[in-house]
Amino acid sequence: MQVGDVILGERPLLLAPMEDVTDQSFRLLCREYGASMVYTEFVNADGLVRGARKLSEKMEVLEAERPVGIQLYGQHLESMVHAVRLACELRPEVVDLNFGCPVKKIAGRGAGAGMLRDLPALVAMAREAVRVANRPVTVKTRLGWDADSIVIEELALQLQDVGVAALTVHARTRAQLYSGKADWSWLYRLKSNPRLTIPIVGNGDIATPQAAMQAFEEYHVDGVMVGRATYGKPWLFREMRHYIDTGELLQPAGIAERVEVAKRHLELSVAVKGERRGIFELRRHLGCYFKGLPDFRALRLRLLTEESPEAVRDLIEQVGERYADWQPQEEKNYGPWGTE
Repeated sequence: MQVGDVILGERPLLLAPMEDVTDQSFRLLCREYGASMVYTEFVNADGLVRGARKLSEKMEVLEAERPVGIQLYGQHLESMVHAVRLACELRPEVVDLNFGCPVKKIAGRGAGAGMLRDLPALVAMAREAVRVANRPVTVKTRLGWDADSIVIEELALQLQDVGVAALTVHARTRAQLYSGKADWSWLYRLKSNPRLTIPIVGNGDIATPQAAMQAFEEYHVDGVMVGRATYGKPWLFREMRHYIDTGELLQPAGIAERVEVAKRHLELSVAVKGERRGIFELRRHLGCYFKGLPDFRALRLRLLTEESPEAVRDLIEQVGERYADWQPQEEKNYGPWGTE
């Protein structure tokens, strides 16, 4: 798969942009485990133009995490154009426009998936972004606002016509939020349309290596984007890559590896953000690394309240010692295509 001048190889696996999840430290981990490309948390174009420091920090990328995309969202054309120019100054491999976020505070005011209710404005924004950008512009969106207004086929062609370099589709409507099953038949329809030549990346319910493989083989997408399934599992990219390349399943990560990854994440988070903020923002990940451990509540609470890197590291090592004999259960949920 190639996006502009960015070559991602055959059957690439991409880390989805996720608010409060895909910060620099997590993106680095996912790249180390084989993610073909990663994306920043999405950045509010309006706030960026107003000079919000935290939003500018969200766009900062490290050389080690490339290739990387900076994702922007907003409903005002002028702000988006300015934000695209600012993002391009940081030299991401792509600038991605978010027309798919379903949460009420964003979609309800017309941004994110809210743009799906005004396709002319959406397409105009994409056209202007392409015009001012000096690197590929891509789009992430959904099937439509609801089941009665699925617009993805016509929208994909319009986006291609204005110069969008690739399209990622979360195979749900905005009305579904994250409930129900993603309908990947729409991805197949896109890939079967001879007029549509830009790369199509599929997203939604990809939780296991088997699901990723099936997305490529049955729906013929050019790439697969993985989101919520990576919480506490950056090694999922290694498992998927191995299965896609060899047809063999790797053993799930054991407690020793989980401990080492958690310590590595702690190290990265503190190095990038400083001790106080690095530890605070790491908490959303720490409990996920040890999901499934029995009688873990008290130790988990301590992990999420300690304030020094040394104390957190000691507790992580205690987890490894206490649960040295624990074995993870094999994942049985193979995504939208059912179970084993």
